[in-house]
Amino acid sequence: MHVTAANAQIAIEAARQKAAELGTKMCIAVVDSGANLKAFYRMDDAWVGSIDIAIKKAKTAVFFGMPTGLIGNLSQPGGPLFGIEHSNEGLITFPGGLPIVDEEGVLVGAIGVSGSSVENDHAVAQAGVAIVGVSDLPEHPWRT
Repeated sequence: MHVTAANAQIAIEAARQKAAELGTKMCIAVVDSGANLKAFYRMDDAWVGSIDIAIKKAKTAVFFGMPTGLIGNLSQPGGPLFGIEHSNEGLITFPGGLPIVDEEGVLVGAIGVSGSSVENDHAVAQAGVAIVGVSDLPEHPWRT
């Protein structure tokens, strides 16, 4: 199963609205379960460097089925995933990338957001996931 084009656009719009509410300029990417880009939006005046970061956050989240911030915690020196950011042609291991899981608990894609603080990036990604994914699965504690 993959996130549909329609749901990818819905996630982008919800994330865009949250970014506007926070007063930030974001790049927002949605990938399918194969880590293929499904939808992308760059807000006016969002940093050009955030394009690649948003896409890589989405890919990182779908490659490992977990939030990029959690991967970041596990990839610190001495951690079980130390150095993982060098795999898969480069991963992003700080917050702003979240898996998209359907109502049956199946990973169908991910969203990646870049352009502000990691707290804002994460909040904007959460807004995108909340509109199209299941946000209350107990086995997914990163969803609030």
